[in-house]
Amino acid sequence: MQETLWVFGYGSLIWDPGFPVAERMVARAQGWHRSFCMRSVHHRGTPQRMGLVLALDRAAAFCDGVAFRVQPGAEAETLAALRERELISSAYLEEWLPVQTADGRGLTALTYVIDRDHVQYCGGLSLADQARIIAVAVGGRGANRDYLYATAAHLADLGIADADLDRLVTLVREICG
Repeated sequence: MQETLWVFGYGSLIWDPGFPVAERMVARAQGWHRSFCMRSVHHRGTPQRMGLVLALDRAAAFCDGVAFRVQPGAEAETLAALRERELISSAYLEEWLPVQTADGRGLTALTYVIDRDHVQYCGGLSLADQARIIAVAVGGRGANRDYLYATAAHLADLGIADADLDRLVTLVREICG
């Protein structure tokens, strides 16, 4: 693969991309909203006690995240690894989205967005309902609350504000004591 491959991360990819990164920068996807709108039955929950993971849901909004330029020569292995990780249950759709970097560049980046027609889609849950699920769910990659905490902390480190995630952190910590 000769073309430059960019990947847009808005959740765990921010702090655990799992592929060789040549460059990273804050970027914005217009027309999308980061939300705990996907039930997790693998990574952060089980079929018996589903967790929630972040997905991009189409909205009249924007999502700030990170654009990663994949190390040249690692494009094919990166695509394979991302597809294995992100398409585990087919609840995500693989899309090429335009993103705007903090320095003003326009890029097209591989991004995983929610399939609203998939059974795992659960958009519209209140933050209180999300917090109750996240506080107790555990999956193959660990506790659901650790995923929330890590994502919120890394967004804060990057200077990316996300009021919903900040509120969820507070609610989950109250539940967990």
